[in-house]
Amino acid sequence: MCSHYQTLKDAELLLKKFGAPNKPSGGKYDMWPRYAGTFIRRPVEHDAGDEAVPEREAVIGRWGLISAMTKADGLDKAGKLSTFNARSETAAKSFTFGNAWRRGQHCIIPADAIFEPDWRSGAAVATRFTRADGAPLGIAGLWDRWRDAAGQMQESYTMLTINADEDPLFRDYHQAGKEKRMVVILPEGAYRDWLTAPAADTRDS
Repeated sequence: MCSHYQTLKDAELLLKKFGAPNKPSGGKYDMWPRYAGTFIRRPVEHDAGDEAVPEREAVIGRWGLISAMTKADGLDKAGKLSTFNARSETAAKSFTFGNAWRRGQHCIIPADAIFEPDWRSGAAVATRFTRADGAPLGIAGLWDRWRDAAGQMQESYTMLTINADEDPLFRDYHQAGKEKRMVVILPEGAYRDWLTAPAADTRDS
């Protein structure tokens, strides 16, 4: 799993690498759960038939998904949950992530780097991972929006994770005896497929 990452300092990369023509204001570079960060998605109006709607957009949202199904009296509890990562094996049946999964609300989280704890010394040592070529990472995620106590729509997102017990790199991270997890890092050539995949194909994208 990932609870710390760094997003992009260079806003031009949102267009060059991720195809998002806009540069949203706000959001942090050094990201921790519940911070406001940038994610890439197809616009909500993507199927409206309006040629003015871009293929992709960059959005600022809360890192830690809150489901659109959350009732007003459940918002406080939902905001305290650790929803910054979603297990790809169980997300479809989860109350928190199920709505986004069933609706095919896929997103990409751009990152300069992710951090994972190295426990091989017996203590957690935060280790920074980047691409060898210096290009940004594109992490597969889900997004949803909820209505806050004031009635305003708010955006949120989560990173999808998979089992990493057999991964040649990430199997050495996290505590011994516990399941190893890693975020889903998309090849650049798969960005469009991920964003446009229907809900039924989410696990296969």
